[in-house]
Amino acid sequence: MPGIMTADGKTPPSTQATFEDALAKLPDGYVDGHFGNRSWGVTVKRSQDGKRTWLYGEELSGADILSFNLYRLAGPGSILKPCEMSSAKVTEFVLGFEPGTAKAASRP
Repeated sequence: MPGIMTADGKTPPSTQATFEDALAKLPDGYVDGHFGNRSWGVTVKRSQDGKRTWLYGEELSGADILSFNLYRLAGPGSILKPCEMSSAKVTEFVLGFEPGTAKAASRP
């Protein structure tokens, strides 16, 4: 919400900025990790020009999946395109996913 400030008088980052920060911290390629006390395998690919980020995740002991593209616009901002799921599900996952400490071998 506009005008919201933290106790130290600073404006908190937007959900979009926090989401993009968390996404930027994920490594390229495949990594195992956890979300919601479940094991996940996640693959992140970034275009060479930096304008598109693709993420695909699978719950390793279940049937849940997550997939989206994030496009950086020519001007300021970006657009999130989830694949047959809500933007809220994508945002919650990226903000809550905890990659494992060791990067797994790349998957095809």
